[in-house]
Amino acid sequence: MCFAACVTLGVTAQPAGGFGGFQKPVTKLETSQQWKDVNYAGDDKAYHTCDIYLPKMQKDSYPVVIHIYGSAWFNNNGKGAADLGTIVRALLDAGYAVVCPNHRSSMDAKWPAQIHDIRAVIRFVRGEAKKYHFDPSFVATSGFSSGGHLASTAATTSGTREAKVGNVEIDLEGSLGCYLNESSSVNAACDWSGPIDLTAMDCGDHMTMGENSPEDVLLNSKLTKEPDKYLSLSATSYVDKNDPPVIIFHGEKDNVVPCCQGKKFLEVLQAAGVPTEATFVPEGGHGMGMYGDENLSKMVSFLDSVREQSAKAGK
Repeated sequence: MCFAACVTLGVTAQPAGGFGGFQKPVTKLETSQQWKDVNYAGDDKAYHTCDIYLPKMQKDSYPVVIHIYGSAWFNNNGKGAADLGTIVRALLDAGYAVVCPNHRSSMDAKWPAQIHDIRAVIRFVRGEAKKYHFDPSFVATSGFSSGGHLASTAATTSGTREAKVGNVEIDLEGSLGCYLNESSSVNAACDWSGPIDLTAMDCGDHMTMGENSPEDVLLNSKLTKEPDKYLSLSATSYVDKNDPPVIIFHGEKDNVVPCCQGKKFLEVLQAAGVPTEATFVPEGGHGMGMYGDENLSKMVSFLDSVREQSAKAGK
């Protein structure tokens, strides 16, 4: 039976590390309502649960941002540390409902299971809009590090159910959850320090990941052996002129996910004619120095602008 019930289940979290990077301590959020451990997939898996936060100011409905934690895809229960005191707080203060989902780790399932999970969250938001006071006309994704990868890939594959990348045929939609007739498209995306082109993680100064990189584990492969698999994991492989607007934040001194990843993403998006903004922080690291008021305000202004332009266009 397909259902979206609240469940409170324990699960062993994988070590953060790698692309997870720096997380500020969690602080209490001011909200009008919160729901914890809501299952978005209609199953009994803790890695298919999300936390939902509504702004303190009560309204009939709120635009939605789905914010995804970073963990190098190793953590299947990181929603409770998803930049709550920074990105999530700023979004709530600006009037956005925020959904923080768990997703399957690379130990639970290999790619593209993780994007299937995120697209199930997007469909859930639209399918349960009335219950949770969501405005389904505006749903954006956001994420830090590996969460930025998933948020960005959700945007560049928006409206695309399947694709062929080199010799790899990939199902980008999946069949997870109760709301398969709902759209999994998004209206905007915020990429915070995400790995975007997984064929070029050595594009700048970077830390050594050991014998197996996080993307090797996620794909159960090696770049030299199956390069097309790494292309299928890369948000840049799917960019076209129909993609929703994207804002990019990356630190120039990020040695976990090199800043050239964000710069490559900007270049590819601009070449395709996708509305794009980018901030590259000279002293920014992997999360460190990235969450100042100026950047958080840029994120909110960007989302507000996309909403305003969409409303004018009647979308």
